[in-house]
Amino acid sequence: MPQQEVKAAGYLIFCRKPTLGFLLMKHPTRWDLPKGRLDRGESIEQAALRELWEETGFRPEEILHEREFRFVHGYDLPSKNESKSNPVTRKKELTIFLGWLDEARPPILTEHEGYAWFNWAPPHSIQAKTIDPLLRHVESYFQQKLLQTP
Repeated sequence: MPQQEVKAAGYLIFCRKPTLGFLLMKHPTRWDLPKGRLDRGESIEQAALRELWEETGFRPEEILHEREFRFVHGYDLPSKNESKSNPVTRKKELTIFLGWLDEARPPILTEHEGYAWFNWAPPHSIQAKTIDPLLRHVESYFQQKLLQTP
């Protein structure tokens, strides 16, 4: 059975003003992150920053990047162009970085029908495949940072 791996990268953007919150982008049937597949020759970090800019208009220099944070999540994708005699398994590896804006502001929508700034109030139940595991990872990361703060 042939197997193809898809690599994708993106950003979870937080703000502290007016309240602690994070940005999600609206697809017709679900919430998602500004993310996408890597282009040929691109690093994971380059792809994440490009996708952030393309899908929100937020430039890399506007973002305070959490250099220690990285969330890597793998899952199966629905097969495309598959026949019963030649099934194709596609695995997706998604890497999400964390960044901060000074305050919530509207993104420039280019690939999504809307957006929302969600208040940070864990636990969250938004989208089981990727968003919820990511937010649990963020919660753990924030708790670790608080423990390390003198």
